[in-house]
Amino acid sequence: MEKIRKSDAEWRAQLSPEAYYVTREKGTERPFSGQYWDTTQAGIYRCTGCGTPLFASDTKFDAGCGWPSYFQALDPDKVREERDISHGMVRTEILCNVCDAHLGHVFPDGPPPTGLRYCINSLSLNFEPAE
Repeated sequence: MEKIRKSDAEWRAQLSPEAYYVTREKGTERPFSGQYWDTTQAGIYRCTGCGTPLFASDTKFDAGCGWPSYFQALDPDKVREERDISHGMVRTEILCNVCDAHLGHVFPDGPPPTGLRYCINSLSLNFEPAE
């Protein structure tokens, strides 16, 4: 897999200030504020940084947390997990494995078949509706 690497100035020029904060500075949007938290349309969710397909709408579910939630990634090799001990918590951070964008976190409280809840910031994603 070829990595996408850009300078800080290139990321700032490409992304909105809000998307830059979330994806490059590991920020979090407020719950129930992102544009995709309640989207139910069929399609693919891509990384806002590099366009890599990350999640499919048929794995999206309403977790009640206020962020888009999925029970599995399209391709596990395209997301990377890292231990996150910020804010006095121990969590598993999810990043795009192509451009290193912060996406959100994964928790072991999701539905079958995986039991996972990928809790993702809308600002980390671009939605591509199915045709």
